[in-house]
Amino acid sequence: MVAFITGATGFVGSFVAEEFLRRGYTVRCLTRATSSLQWLEGLPIERAVGSLNDKSSLEKAVEGVDVIVHVAGLTAARNREEFFQGNHIGTKNLLEAARNTAPNLKRFLHLSSLTVCGPAQSLERPTLESDPCKPLTAYGESKKAAEDEVNAMRGVLPVTIIRAPAIYGQRDTAIFDYFKAVSQGIAALIGFDDKRLSLIHVEDLVRGMADAAESPQTIGETYFLADDPFYSWVEITDVTKTALQKKNVLTLRLPHGIVMGVAGISEFFGKFSSKPPVFNYEKGIDFVQKYWIGSVEKAKRDFGYQSKLGIELGIPKTITWYKENKWL
Repeated sequence: MVAFITGATGFVGSFVAEEFLRRGYTVRCLTRATSSLQWLEGLPIERAVGSLNDKSSLEKAVEGVDVIVHVAGLTAARNREEFFQGNHIGTKNLLEAARNTAPNLKRFLHLSSLTVCGPAQSLERPTLESDPCKPLTAYGESKKAAEDEVNAMRGVLPVTIIRAPAIYGQRDTAIFDYFKAVSQGIAALIGFDDKRLSLIHVEDLVRGMADAAESPQTIGETYFLADDPFYSWVEITDVTKTALQKKNVLTLRLPHGIVMGVAGISEFFGKFSSKPPVFNYEKGIDFVQKYWIGSVEKAKRDFGYQSKLGIELGIPKTITWYKENKWL
């Protein structure tokens, strides 16, 4: 069995590669000629050089594979067009390559995002997979367009969509900034309301993705994967302080107006940088929402998904890795 993985040189994709190797697959990874292979070093993978914008390289890369796990995509971009090129068109190109040169494909698993749906309206009613999608940002809209391409292939390819919430864990550089701030004695909380969010450690996510890819019950379906409880940032901060052995941490409540102002400034100065800013005005819109929560009941029912780590185990494990690798 050959598993082809996009985005394998990144945070989540490298864990996906390791998970499928553990399950006995031959793993083939899409990489650019210039890609850093630091997270794949020493792993027995096949390297397929190409890109999601190069249709001929994709057709060659997926030839004869059994499983495709599409992780690659843009989480930061300069404009709407970049998001759609990376997330929508890239997915469309990969689907067409799979249809053309992977005739025995057993699964096309697409990693999407909770941002496709927009926030839930209340804590008592988390978002369900069947709810109408109301993305708030260009990123969410581009991921929704990618999902539409995947769903258009139902009946042609055995597709499954996984929607992930905020992801943390070893190797992550995004939520790492939060852990770094707490280690320096500052915890910034956005707004004065009780925000809740779905969260998942990368190891729980990739195990759930692989289980979904192997289950006959999941073909043509969409699932949320996350921890069962919906966390508040106060709870996350408390667990983080304990893991870091930090007693004196200054908690700052940032009004939404300040958050959006900083986001706008970051976006402005990002125009003069070689890379798009990670924090921009649209990211600020995401941050001020009250309930980024999705139900995992469907995943539990259809293929027995269960979170094993939770923040009580996942955060200490992550922080230990950061310390061992001298990030903290």
